[in-house]
Amino acid sequence: MTSFRKRVIFCDFDGTITNNDNIISIFKHFNPPGWESIKDDILSQRISVRRGVGQMFSLLPSSRKEEIIRYAIDQAEIRPGFEEFIQYCREHGIKLLITSGGIDFFVYPILSRYAIPVEDIYCNGSDFSGETIRIVWPHPCDPHCDVDCGMCKTSVIRSYDSRLYEKIVIGDSITDLAGSKLADFTIARDYLLKKCEELGLVHQPFTTFFDVIDILNGAPLAK
Repeated sequence: MTSFRKRVIFCDFDGTITNNDNIISIFKHFNPPGWESIKDDILSQRISVRRGVGQMFSLLPSSRKEEIIRYAIDQAEIRPGFEEFIQYCREHGIKLLITSGGIDFFVYPILSRYAIPVEDIYCNGSDFSGETIRIVWPHPCDPHCDVDCGMCKTSVIRSYDSRLYEKIVIGDSITDLAGSKLADFTIARDYLLKKCEELGLVHQPFTTFFDVIDILNGAPLAK
């Protein structure tokens, strides 16, 4: 029955659409005291992503807003084949959603170069009205998730009925792993690839979005 389901792709942004993690790049560049210990706490799962990312951005003064935004946009490198991948999805009737733990002030401007409807981009928000940057969370965890994600990718994935949609995750990091466990198929690199191999999740590796197109053309995507 898989062939009668519409394909929907949940594609990560940082480290997937872009070659690098944009949040880490921002903090390495501006280097506010204390950010690295917070980052380590997130990666070791001592604190939640939502709490940790909020704490990290609170170290940056809102007075540097324009400088921070300009740096974030200018340093981003798009993974090869992304524009062709968008076109492929459009031509094949595949629903493409960007599910990002990134922040609106760089995610939206970077993606504005491409034909992706704004309503299909899920990311965190930002508030520069105070002394320091405050991150806001328009896509919180649903009742089925209790890990305090910030931008909860599994909540977005669960909002699509598995009887109607064949769900494909594209990603690279720990924030994509829970989504991969809900998906029919994962296209993975880096940390996520290693975890898919360890856990026996149905997956294929990728380096560029040209690889992704090839995989979508030929991969058996049903479990």
